[in-house]
Amino acid sequence: MISLKPALLAALAALSAPCLAIDLRVRSTGGNKTTDIMYGLMHEDINNSGDGGIYAELISNRAFQGSAKFPSNLDGWSPVGGAVLSLQKLAQPLSSALPYSVNVAASTNANSAKIGLANGGYWGIDVKVQKYTGTFHVKGEYDGDFEVSLRSAITGEVFGRKTVSGGSVAGEWTEKEFELVPEKNAPSSNNTFVIEWDAEGVKSGSLDLNLISLFPPTFKGRKNGLRIDLAEALVDLKPTFLRFPGGNMLEGNTLDTYWKWNETLGPLKNRPGMAGVWEYQQTLGLGLSEYMNWADDMNLEPIVGVFAGLALDGNFVPEAEFDWVIQYALDEIEFLTGDANTTQWGAVRASLGYPKPWTVNYVEIGNEDWLAGRPAGFDSYKAYRFPRLMKAFNDKYPHIQIIASPSVFDGMTIPKGAAGDYHPYLTPDEFVQRFGRFDALTRDNLTLIGEAASTHPNGGIAWDGNLMPFPWWGGSVAEAIFLISAERNGDKIIGATYAPGLRNMNRWQWSMTQIQHAADPALTTLSTSYHVWRLIASHIIRTTLPVSAPSGAPNFNPLYYVAGSSAENTGVFKAAVYNSTSPVPVSLRFEGIEKEGAVANLTVLTGPSEPYGYNDPFTRADVVKHETRLLKAGKGGEFKFELPGLSVAVLETADKIKVEVPVGKGKGKGKGDAKGKGKGKGKARRA
Repeated sequence: MISLKPALLAALAALSAPCLAIDLRVRSTGGNKTTDIMYGLMHEDINNSGDGGIYAELISNRAFQGSAKFPSNLDGWSPVGGAVLSLQKLAQPLSSALPYSVNVAASTNANSAKIGLANGGYWGIDVKVQKYTGTFHVKGEYDGDFEVSLRSAITGEVFGRKTVSGGSVAGEWTEKEFELVPEKNAPSSNNTFVIEWDAEGVKSGSLDLNLISLFPPTFKGRKNGLRIDLAEALVDLKPTFLRFPGGNMLEGNTLDTYWKWNETLGPLKNRPGMAGVWEYQQTLGLGLSEYMNWADDMNLEPIVGVFAGLALDGNFVPEAEFDWVIQYALDEIEFLTGDANTTQWGAVRASLGYPKPWTVNYVEIGNEDWLAGRPAGFDSYKAYRFPRLMKAFNDKYPHIQIIASPSVFDGMTIPKGAAGDYHPYLTPDEFVQRFGRFDALTRDNLTLIGEAASTHPNGGIAWDGNLMPFPWWGGSVAEAIFLISAERNGDKIIGATYAPGLRNMNRWQWSMTQIQHAADPALTTLSTSYHVWRLIASHIIRTTLPVSAPSGAPNFNPLYYVAGSSAENTGVFKAAVYNSTSPVPVSLRFEGIEKEGAVANLTVLTGPSEPYGYNDPFTRADVVKHETRLLKAGKGGEFKFELPGLSVAVLETADKIKVEVPVGKGKGKGKGDAKGKGKGKGKARRA
């Protein structure tokens, strides 16, 4: 970590002279009618945020999946009772998608009548008195029962076991299903899952096993679903959209290894996995249908990213060969939205248990196509990859809002009817300096903020150096100012999401994340940025209203703010203080609320005394202080309050305000209720 604390504190001290009261009046006319800025989630499997994260599967390397980049192996598995484990590629595999399996044989010096294998999960397994559901596939002649158990990896204590009756036969695979309820909670997550059997009952000398799976209870009870504590933390962010599958994952490392949506469908035994772009193999257990279930269960608007013919190594599909890319993208949306009786891919969806079509209102073409392989990759995107895909979608799905993966800030002229995607990863000062950036946009420059985070300290060496170790308070306040700048232009901004969302603390590639986690849910940590984004997203402004200040009042420094009305026509004021260590006094009035005694709720977030404080998953310290209090208006409906330096605040009135909005100030294609959120990266980028 780069320490610039003295320099930053000195700069703040220089600006700490007492501030004059800032007198603000929120007018009821001249506002922008918006479709509510969406705050959402963006997900790709980075930082083991999918496998080993929100995807609730507890067994690591469950199907011995591999690729040229990450060959199949026995990582995560260990022998039990003197067994010998070997990786095998059988002539009769479980499936063509899963060609490798583990062979378990008794050694000549086996020290137990029972043999088997154990798995330690993704850096541990959380064991509670709750129902675990599991399956495994076994091949070979065995006359006897199996036993599954959850036990301590330290002491061997068994917390729960279950007999899985019936053996297996030679020459074919037998699927075993079980439910296991431990009798006691484990004191830590340092536990293993074990499958054992009687060695003497094996007639064929050894058994082959594959696709060994174990799930705890999942969010909304979904089979093959999401980890509850992480899903609930995301729900508490008040998201309204889900952008997936990212992100670099969509592009893949090469043109042969992009995220193939059709290989993420159906039974797990038909999913080959993929060479992940974040240095590990992915299972693809969290596939296209699971993403849509995720969106359904959290009432999120899906923003579906489609492959646009560019890989992270910079190679792209030539124009002469581009037709298959177009058809592949159209087929994906047909799978999601097509009629089960009249479309090919709609029928496939129905055959997999989803007869009712999903609704897709947003499609993003590619991911950061301005970056990989530039300038040639970006030139190809502007010349034919984006125009041809946009035309194909407009022709077949005219209701869908098309989003280009670059924005106008990346050097692309976004065609009329499309939107751009802006990904700022900046220092705090850079976010604040760009407060007015969206003001210059026109309504033809509709923009999604698909990824954003404060990643480097002020004055640091930026992309030539490391990211900060965790979101820190000063950076999180700057993010709030950035979001306020977006809300001031809500008629031009589709929505915004922090990125990445999740980080497993045992192996990660990108440190700046909203939520940190490990196998033990008690270690789940909500970062400083999590608290800021949640507060901002919890009070959506439906109509942005002008705010007037007396002549000579500070112009968005040190107080940065936006005001408007909610869907219920209550008054909403959002603000953040930057570049001041002294409290900033505020006097606030809403036209339409002029009575003395009117009430409003004021929530203020403050952080530690020095701006580099962060929420540490190892100490469990939370540096963010929350204060909510009821304010009563004085004469003329005046609300008076002070906001400390480096603070974020939201005020919402109890009374409705009068709002007069010109007709025709909506945005987009008129989708109806909007919904969403975010992800992370590892490529050097500048915004």
